[in-house]
Amino acid sequence: MPGLLLKTQGIVLVKRLPREKFQGLTVFSAEHGQLDLWQRLPKNAGSGAAQNSPRRAAKTSIKGSSLAPLDLFDEAEFLAESPNQGQSWFIKESRLLHRESGIARSYDTLRHACEFTAMLARNPVPEEVRAGTMRLLRQALSSFATSGRPDIVHLKALYCFARDEGYPLRQHWLPALPAELRALAGELIHQPIATQSPPTDTVATLHAHLCDYLRTHTEILVD
Repeated sequence: MPGLLLKTQGIVLVKRLPREKFQGLTVFSAEHGQLDLWQRLPKNAGSGAAQNSPRRAAKTSIKGSSLAPLDLFDEAEFLAESPNQGQSWFIKESRLLHRESGIARSYDTLRHACEFTAMLARNPVPEEVRAGTMRLLRQALSSFATSGRPDIVHLKALYCFARDEGYPLRQHWLPALPAELRALAGELIHQPIATQSPPTDTVATLHAHLCDYLRTHTEILVD
């Protein structure tokens, strides 16, 4: 019996530890949500690839290739096949559409981007909001690639994800912040990143407050 076929477009959120000759990937698709896929490793690939680790992006241009090896944050079209009725999916063909190579310019940027996409990989997204989540993901990755403040990008992206999931952050989280942080939080979230220059430790404090709120008051798995 031939296996099931799935053709879609998505963005790589996580690279998992390789298994034998295959690299594990978690991809977000506006049609299907999170998908766990297996991609055959190139013959010359090393055996010690790390899970979602901050590694430099591949330098080889593969846009348009039907055998494109996908990397973190890549957006691609792919054809996958399942030999076991959807329990496992193996990529048969892939075509790179877009690569945010600027994310690899610094360890800090890569770390924040990896933490955000790993969070998204852990949280199933309802079908009715997947298109909006895909727009947010594209916008966040673009901002990570171009902004000099990945900490602010991460804070804004996490806030927007939780807000779009229907949680009343503006009504509950913001008013509960300490007075000295409340006004700054509103500015960071609602103003362009280019106009913001708060101390990194203050942004880290706000991020910790937001994560604590999400752990306590929502079903979002932040870590």
